[in-house]
Amino acid sequence: MEKGSAPVTRTPVPEQSLPPSQRPYPPAEGELARITESVRGLWRGHPQQSLETLGRQVMLGRDAFIGLVLSLVQRRFPYREFIKQCAFMANVSAAPTVFVAIPIAVVVSIQVGALVNQVGATTFIGAVAGLGIIRQGAPLVSALMIAGAVGSAICADLGSRTIREEIDAMMVMGVDPVRRLVAPRMAAAVLVSILLCGFVVFVGFATAYMFNVYAQSGTPGSFIGSFASFAVADDLLVALTKAAIFGVLTAIIACDIGLHAHGGPGGVANAVNSAVVSSALMLFATNIILTQLDNTLLPSKVV
Repeated sequence: MEKGSAPVTRTPVPEQSLPPSQRPYPPAEGELARITESVRGLWRGHPQQSLETLGRQVMLGRDAFIGLVLSLVQRRFPYREFIKQCAFMANVSAAPTVFVAIPIAVVVSIQVGALVNQVGATTFIGAVAGLGIIRQGAPLVSALMIAGAVGSAICADLGSRTIREEIDAMMVMGVDPVRRLVAPRMAAAVLVSILLCGFVVFVGFATAYMFNVYAQSGTPGSFIGSFASFAVADDLLVALTKAAIFGVLTAIIACDIGLHAHGGPGGVANAVNSAVVSSALMLFATNIILTQLDNTLLPSKVV
């Protein structure tokens, strides 16, 4: 710089105008606080909310069971509502159950027939097909029908009542909605689930028998004999027990989501969708647990 010349001043360049690689790093404390807040928000939005919903549903199931027992003991059980719900649930789930049970039985017969033909064990096709339908096919079909048809109907009914403030009106008048609405629906769901499971067992076994005899040229005596050698009464009892548990879970989940619906008609639609998805996931997970317990505690034995 020459003598007498004015010093050159440099204006600072804003950080926003610099390329990302040349920008200074933010303070470590601010970054850590932002990450911590994001993790907390993620926890509050998903796992914590799921745990709170699960706890609320457990409490509702407990209250509904206690209310059901007290209503029966005190002879104040709403039998008219119970019969009405049973008829409604059977009406919305009977036809879909038949149309689902028949294809499943046919698919099981096709797959089992192809497998036993490859290994040369055609005499055991009745045992494999029949036990597959009883142990897994019937409970799973019942679970799907209960979650899809019955659960959605229960959630839509109670969700509409909640949106119209009928539930609040019942509580103001001193009527317990759990004993008046949830308990009879839970009992009806259990009864309809058991009946549907037995119906699927009959339809599925009959379909597998007819398909094996008339389409796969099987022997009727071999089909029935192999099934009778492996099937025991415990298989049917386990299937019916699974169906009853599925009915309880579906009713509790659907009732809880319906009673906490909000946001108008759109909220009811969202609640129905949530009830169906939650019920299906819960039922399939419960089926895995019950199947493992059955195989551990009641192993299969050849008669």
